[in-house]
Amino acid sequence: MKVEVINVQYQSQGTAELNDELFGLEPRADILSRVVRWQLAKRRSGTHQTRTISMVSGTGKKSVRQKGSGGARHGSRRGTQFRGGGIVFGPTPRDYGYALQKKVRKLGLRMAIADKIRSGEVLVLTDLNLDSPKTKPFLAPFLEKGVVSALLVDDVVGDNARNAVQNSREFDILPQIGLNVYDVLQRDYLLLTRSAVESLEKRLK
Repeated sequence: MKVEVINVQYQSQGTAELNDELFGLEPRADILSRVVRWQLAKRRSGTHQTRTISMVSGTGKKSVRQKGSGGARHGSRRGTQFRGGGIVFGPTPRDYGYALQKKVRKLGLRMAIADKIRSGEVLVLTDLNLDSPKTKPFLAPFLEKGVVSALLVDDVVGDNARNAVQNSREFDILPQIGLNVYDVLQRDYLLLTRSAVESLEKRLK
């Protein structure tokens, strides 16, 4: 599969050949959905908690006498039936993460990239070695060409590239090892450096 190669000034540098066996797949929505659900479940903090009857403040003194009041028998104002009392079946801290097979995770990433390639939304960059961390001059050539939302991926992200991208809401940057399905699908374009492509092909075999 041939993909256009450009430099950071968005000047054409020819084409690059991507591995058909890895990225020539037919994307499947069910696989992509499984991987995204797994990713988002792992991101959940799970720190939610409500206070039970043993946690709320309040006296333990019997509120009304046992007999003769005409009302129900209550031993504490901290009961769940009272305002300010404990919660019975509220949420407790938990881990929402679960296991997903490594083969499925790899397959999902390959399909996400393949989907971008089929749409013509993958570009290969010669490199991301920037002389300046300025955002505007770096993104200007891409915005002129209509690339208004993109995920940039390098083998190792340099400080200038990271600083240039982090001020934009529509552009993200990741090291190759951190590339994932959710971030690929979040952006319109996927921009991979040549070194990232080489490492990615070894990682996904």
